[in-house]
Amino acid sequence: MDKELYKPVEEKMNKTINVLKDNLAGIRAGRANPSILDKIAIDYYGTPTPINQVASVSVPEARVILIQPWESKLLKDIEKEIQKSDLGINPNNDGKVIRLVFPALTEERRKELTKSVKKEGEDSKVAVRSIRRDSIEAMKAKKKNNEITEDDLKDAEKDIQALTDKYIADIDRIVAVKEKEIMEV
Repeated sequence: MDKELYKPVEEKMNKTINVLKDNLAGIRAGRANPSILDKIAIDYYGTPTPINQVASVSVPEARVILIQPWESKLLKDIEKEIQKSDLGINPNNDGKVIRLVFPALTEERRKELTKSVKKEGEDSKVAVRSIRRDSIEAMKAKKKNNEITEDDLKDAEKDIQALTDKYIADIDRIVAVKEKEIMEV
């Protein structure tokens, strides 16, 4: 069978992995990670703009994010948007920069976060399996329309299952890395 047939299947599974990575990046693990600001945008001359496009964002210490806007008038806007977000961190504005200080996570909070990481992983696995099911159904339809042979169908099912197994293993690996990061004290 032509491997080009599986390109769309692989692309969809790749998108699922990318969504998982994006979602996990938003879960803070007790250490400062600038990517938690990615979903926060400020109004910059009438256009919603990500913070990292109007300020320099750095991590001077393990639990501190430093935001230094290129225009000082943006300090108040950035501070307001961070307070409105679901980060749960109060920004410290000293008139020049904004500091986000991440408190150390309690054991209970770490366990809650690992549960949500596992849930994200499970949701991604469900999505990958759904892609597998849809792809196999499409192949069965091709067989029914005599576009492919019975042997082609069996090969396609085997190849799609192999792709599914590969992506499920990737999801497990990504989730394990994030859980380890959260549980580190």
